[in-house]
Amino acid sequence: MSLHPRKRRLAAQWPTVVWLVVVWVLLWGDLSFGNVIAGTVVAVAVTGLLRMTPVDFHGRLHPWGLVVLVARFAWDLLHASVEVSWVALRPRHTPRGAVIGVQLRNHSDLYLTITAELCSLVPGSLVVEAHRLTGMLYLHVLDVEQSGGVEAARKTVLDQEERVLRAFASDDELRAAGLDPHPRRSARRAEVRA
Repeated sequence: MSLHPRKRRLAAQWPTVVWLVVVWVLLWGDLSFGNVIAGTVVAVAVTGLLRMTPVDFHGRLHPWGLVVLVARFAWDLLHASVEVSWVALRPRHTPRGAVIGVQLRNHSDLYLTITAELCSLVPGSLVVEAHRLTGMLYLHVLDVEQSGGVEAARKTVLDQEERVLRAFASDDELRAAGLDPHPRRSARRAEVRA
């Protein structure tokens, strides 16, 4: 028995529904039966009634890559918060901001969005534009000198993209981005050969 196309689309979006319910409950700050039901109704309505472009995900979750991504993001939040506070409290210092362009290695909408959001959430930088087709991100950096210069700011974004790819991308996507899918294994092989 075949499912109706709309029901098939809803069935394929169950992770989105679950995520929206979790966000709903977190926003209300109360884990109750009524809140979960209301969140489910809203999530099903949003995913079922609104036309959204499907996001293709061909990767897989890499647990260690995800741990590294989350840990480094937490460190970046702490470190950048201290830096921004220092910029705000320094007397007679005028921060030299800049808008920089960063060409990402992967053109997937999903990885572009995750990278852009993580960069925007870190204090001191804000994505002002993202080009889907070219994979180009434009960011405003609060204080270029404190960031180590324009090239250091670009490298920070590319490092963030690499962590996102290592957490979620397939081996083929990593190779297409010019990254070794198994750097530790390659390093061990190089040590054995030496």
